[in-house]
Amino acid sequence: MGDRSVNKLLMKRLITAMIGGLLCVSPTLAQMMPPAPKAPSVSITIQPTLESAHDDMAIIRWTTNNPGGADDHFGVVHYGTSPNALTEMAKSHVRLNRGHSDAMFRVHLDSLQPQTTYYYTVTSTDGSGTSDGVQSNVGQFTTPPAGQRIMNYPQPNG
Repeated sequence: MGDRSVNKLLMKRLITAMIGGLLCVSPTLAQMMPPAPKAPSVSITIQPTLESAHDDMAIIRWTTNNPGGADDHFGVVHYGTSPNALTEMAKSHVRLNRGHSDAMFRVHLDSLQPQTTYYYTVTSTDGSGTSDGVQSNVGQFTTPPAGQRIMNYPQPNG
């Protein structure tokens, strides 16, 4: 290959890389987008339930309509071994998808005891901790014996 052919090939690759870079939305640009409009009200559309549990952990799952506002949200579970004393709290981050009308929350509860009944309520907040204005009734589940697990849903792909 002559120098001219090599230079042409390099120029084509450079232009292709530059165009590809312009077509990709960088995370910085996505973070600079203004918040989506907040929903007039948020409601739980699929009630919270136990997705899975081991003897020392559990995942609670529920769905709301998309609360809107900032993309960063948290699913929050208040729980304990008495329905009148939900003194523990766990939360998991979720990034809202503006193109979806619903938001699914999955929160991991750790350091649980085997064969113990836990009571819980769920809510959600925006990234600054402001409530989306929805809270479930008290639910309950019992962790399985040591070494066993409960699977109520198949795990999400990916």
